[in-house]
Amino acid sequence: MLDGYVHPDFAGTAGRLLGQLPRRAPGGAALCVYFEGRCVVDVWGGTRDREGNPWLRETTAPSFSTTKGVVSTLIHRLVDEGCARYDEPIAQHWPAFAAQGKESITIRQALCHEAGLYRMSEMVQHPSEMLDWQHMLDRVAAARPAHVPGRAHGYHAITYGWLAGGIAEAIGGTDLDTLLETRLREPLGLEGLYIGLPDAALHGRARLIHNDGVSDAVAPPTGEFRLALERVLRLVGVDLAELRAGLMPFTEPFDWNAEATVQARIPAANGQFTARSLARLYAMLAEGGSLDGVRVLSSERVRAMGEVQNRSRDRVLSLPMHWRLGYHRVFSFGAHAPEAFGHFGYGGSGAFCDPTRRLSVALTLNSGVGTPVGDLRIIRIANDAIRAVDRLR
Repeated sequence: MLDGYVHPDFAGTAGRLLGQLPRRAPGGAALCVYFEGRCVVDVWGGTRDREGNPWLRETTAPSFSTTKGVVSTLIHRLVDEGCARYDEPIAQHWPAFAAQGKESITIRQALCHEAGLYRMSEMVQHPSEMLDWQHMLDRVAAARPAHVPGRAHGYHAITYGWLAGGIAEAIGGTDLDTLLETRLREPLGLEGLYIGLPDAALHGRARLIHNDGVSDAVAPPTGEFRLALERVLRLVGVDLAELRAGLMPFTEPFDWNAEATVQARIPAANGQFTARSLARLYAMLAEGGSLDGVRVLSSERVRAMGEVQNRSRDRVLSLPMHWRLGYHRVFSFGAHAPEAFGHFGYGGSGAFCDPTRRLSVALTLNSGVGTPVGDLRIIRIANDAIRAVDRLR
């Protein structure tokens, strides 16, 4: 069963979520869709934890890399206010960032993953270090780029949060949560959009079901298996060393469900969101920067945000991600949406907008694993929503 509201024109999109909910196991999800500035789907169902507590209207869920799209949107708001320009060096606002030859890396290069700072394994030794915001800002500022910035791009899977969050604080002049509150949450009336969950929201949050939210230690392959794996990966263009350095850097387990984790600031990975708050944020983008009479971004800014910055193969993911300024292409099978952009996350969450269709879609859940940028569930829901709009038109 699903709770919530569905416009009849989008019944198939909501039905897709119903078909994805676990039937004989714990786990839940929420889906929200906006079309032409109006909410047309706002549904939720399943359980928010292993104990069977139901998913509620206000349940927030850990959304991993979907968080990157939120902090990117915050930076665009600050740029739109005149706090910075995309092609200015980051070090102009964050002087410590100039270390190790990074004095010329621009905000644009950081947003489209061209800064070369994706090697998390070279910055920290233990995952618990991620809980210390200032420590991680210092580590990113002291890091050496893996390649000449601007000459290539590699997915900053974990490091993007401190890179983008550090930029936001440097150009905004205050802490990240205050910036989120004043620039996005309050103007748009976003309930349930957090990077660092407050005490009051801890009780009703969803908990990751898979492995109880504990990411296993990653042991590097050895011997003949490693040689065989490397041969296979080379054949398909994957650099195992870069993949491990960016995506699988730790040899110790880490608990993503722990209170200390969900209350920390890890803006590439630990956002706690409702689907409603994400869909509303992206609806503002789908509507050219304003929603319900509140203008958050200029229409010119929204057009710039969605412009493709690179099309070649990503050094970490080995896929052409078509990076925009903080967002990637929207993966879809059969539904053509070249102007759509957003960010999906490990575990299956995702949110995006399609300005040409005036559409936004967001999915949150707690039962998935999948790839670093989502899985088939968000892709299928994206397809259904896009086709629903095309039928109406």
